[in-house]
Amino acid sequence: EFDYYNSMLINTVDEDGNNVELGGEFALEENEHFNNMPVNTLQSDIQIPTNVYNKDPNILNAIYNSEALNDVFILNFQKDPTLTWQYFGSSTGFFRIYPGIKWTPDSNGVAAFDCRNRNWYIQAATSPKDIIIMVDISGSMKGLKMTIAKHTINTILDTLGENDFVNVIAYTDYVRYVEPCFKGTLVQADLDNREHFKMLVEELHVKGEAKIKNAMKESFKILNEVCGSMCNQAIMLITDGAMEDFESVFEEFNWPDRRVRVFTYLIGREMTFAQNTKWIACNNKGYYTHISTLADVQENVMEYLHVLSRPMVINHDHDIIWTEAYMDTLFTTKAQSLLLMTSVAMPVFSKKKETLSHGILLGVVGSDVPLLEVMKLAPRYMLGAHGYAFLITNNGYILAHPDLRPLYKDGKKLKPKPNYNSVDLSEVEWEDTEEKGSVSLCLLLNADVQSVSPLCLCSFGMVLTRGPGQLMFMGNVSVLDFNKPLFLRTYCETDIDPGHRKYSQLQAAIRYLLGKEPDLECDEVLLQQTLFDAVVTAPLEAYWNALMLNDRVEPGLETAFLGTRAGLMRIVRYAGVETRVAKRFLTPVDKDNLYTIDHFPLWYRLAVENTPGSFYYYPVNDKGPLSRHLNAKRHVEKPENSHFLLLLPVQDLNCFLVDNNGFILLSKERNEVGRFFGEVDGSVMASLIKMGMYKKVSLFDYQAMCKNSHHHASSARPLLSVSIKRVVCVFVRFLLDFNLCGLWHSDYFVDAHKQKKVDALQPCDTAYPGFMYDSSVREANSLIKCGRCQKMFVVQQIPDSNLVLVVTQCCVFLNASEHNATVKCNRMKSQKVRRRPESCHAYHPKENAKECGGASAISLSLSLFSAALLVSSLLHRWT
Repeated sequence: EFDYYNSMLINTVDEDGNNVELGGEFALEENEHFNNMPVNTLQSDIQIPTNVYNKDPNILNAIYNSEALNDVFILNFQKDPTLTWQYFGSSTGFFRIYPGIKWTPDSNGVAAFDCRNRNWYIQAATSPKDIIIMVDISGSMKGLKMTIAKHTINTILDTLGENDFVNVIAYTDYVRYVEPCFKGTLVQADLDNREHFKMLVEELHVKGEAKIKNAMKESFKILNEVCGSMCNQAIMLITDGAMEDFESVFEEFNWPDRRVRVFTYLIGREMTFAQNTKWIACNNKGYYTHISTLADVQENVMEYLHVLSRPMVINHDHDIIWTEAYMDTLFTTKAQSLLLMTSVAMPVFSKKKETLSHGILLGVVGSDVPLLEVMKLAPRYMLGAHGYAFLITNNGYILAHPDLRPLYKDGKKLKPKPNYNSVDLSEVEWEDTEEKGSVSLCLLLNADVQSVSPLCLCSFGMVLTRGPGQLMFMGNVSVLDFNKPLFLRTYCETDIDPGHRKYSQLQAAIRYLLGKEPDLECDEVLLQQTLFDAVVTAPLEAYWNALMLNDRVEPGLETAFLGTRAGLMRIVRYAGVETRVAKRFLTPVDKDNLYTIDHFPLWYRLAVENTPGSFYYYPVNDKGPLSRHLNAKRHVEKPENSHFLLLLPVQDLNCFLVDNNGFILLSKERNEVGRFFGEVDGSVMASLIKMGMYKKVSLFDYQAMCKNSHHHASSARPLLSVSIKRVVCVFVRFLLDFNLCGLWHSDYFVDAHKQKKVDALQPCDTAYPGFMYDSSVREANSLIKCGRCQKMFVVQQIPDSNLVLVVTQCCVFLNASEHNATVKCNRMKSQKVRRRPESCHAYHPKENAKECGGASAISLSLSLFSAALLVSSLLHRWT
């Protein structure tokens, strides 16, 4: 007996007010470092899935042996207070997490979380693998067997990751690829391809007679000819029985080396062909399992991972892995926000000599790392307004990037996109082929220079992109000259030492510079730049205040502001919040227009991309109730003596201020502000494009979300006589198949579930036009036929700005967007440029392959057996 803190049962009492078994009092306190969740930083606790018995002797022994990790986790957190969650996932199913938390079950009261299904566990426990899934779809697989088989395929697919390759083959008397596009090849098991396979598997239907030999030959040919992960190779055979003579296939393709492992899953209650199915697995270094119900699928599928881990465990190799980006969704019920995370993990195995050949994996230990912490290693202020850093995996997928959009809006809720962690580098960056020669390009932004440093053979790397410019202004100033608040940037790490957490960023910076807190970790270069900017720009704020006192502020001007590269902002409000139109602008909720740790404000980036000495006008994206009043106010980076144009409403004339991308900034119709000019007056926009004043460019969005189209099939109502015939046939078949003994065993019943809700939006690629103004054309006018009438328009460039004045007479609507949501075959199966993981553990001569599963015995019902003996004895006496 061994008691432990069960995270589901802690702080829970029974009807008498006593602590429930495995519960007890467990102190919890909200902690800002852990998203304000109630945690216990002095103790870890245990989470166990509902389908695992929490007092099983194997579970209790494994929990007891892992108790020493509690002190290790605490010591790690004391040494590095920036650490987040630390955990150990056991191969027996329990999950030790630090700091300890109260685990919240789902709406049905079930703890469905199983650490062995998580990507960090699977990647750390196994090496990369090529998997061929063979599923029997013959007539004998009808009904519940096919349902179990489909669930088994989906569960296997969920155990695969970016470093793995896969294909799915359905077989009867012929071989059929579930995706004809993937015929004869392997595709990377990224999220898009896995979900695509799942969708196609649901459409499988039983038919014909099973011929396993042809399907097995096809699988071996793919594994022999296609270069996938170049490591482990396995065939997953899902069937209700194997009757053929298939030994010749293994002799031709797999023996004697047995380079390809074969795992077999016997579906259904029948055990007639169990020995044949087990023979296949045991003679090909695989594992045999029997799956009779849906509840058996998860536990039995996971067995193959422990078999693949044997060579690594016998070698005693602690390979450290980093996962792809994922949302911190385990604690979304209490956490205030979703964070993109990555996990670092490594395997834990038994070193006992007597069990060395068995390769016993004890579990996986790991920790979560917020990607925001990794990005702090490349401060944005050191890269400039045009520079940025991004993280990329060895498979070419983005971990963090300024253009990565992991969330989409579904109604009023923000949801993670289904493929948010499988966005390829080519979907956020333009390719440079480095071909020789010269070319003239019209760029949306200034040219970037990228540098990649191969620091190590890791799972991901950081890329630094910098813009033009080599110098920065520096100066020696006193901290006493600085009294401005610091914005959303981290100048000093106040979370490391608990004694420093009481300081604000301004207080911490001043105490550090004055030498009062030398132990503080501060970015001294950033602080010196901020101090220098504060002193140099101080006279400007005095000038703004003088304008206000002398009533020299022009009507309509609400806010003047200045920002520097170091993150210093000076703001003066000339209008109160009651009369201000853009109430959110430069407030904490206006994240686009404020400095943050990972990006410059939008207005700052627009201004530095503009020609020096000119003004840049752009509309404020104020989503409040006054958003349609934006034409009354425009925020610009400009001196106070510049003037806005006043557009007087004139009958029969429409006047617009249009920016360099064709969007309206000022109009006499408030609902037209912020719209594309082509939507308001398509004929004039078409003429401007034809005249060369605007150039049309094609833009692509590879992270778009499009409406999901559902295909439904309907057929005519059958004749009544046919219906009666079918009812009779089904009823007779039911009587023949029905087994009364099944009523004695609740294991044979499966609860009904609601149909899975299909999201209204799905990932897609969209193409749409963009427009750029040619500043060499300063003015234009023309006469356009508009139906039976004629209309004239005049266009005039506004000097030293990004605006043009357009005066027109009538309006024509133009739809300026088009979508292309078709998923093309060649893109799904294309082999991306990637670097395969260096570590591979596919074989070890000391591996004991004799442990390959066992055939399940038919269970004996003691009550039925006793009743039968009693009745038999009574009848014997009476006769």
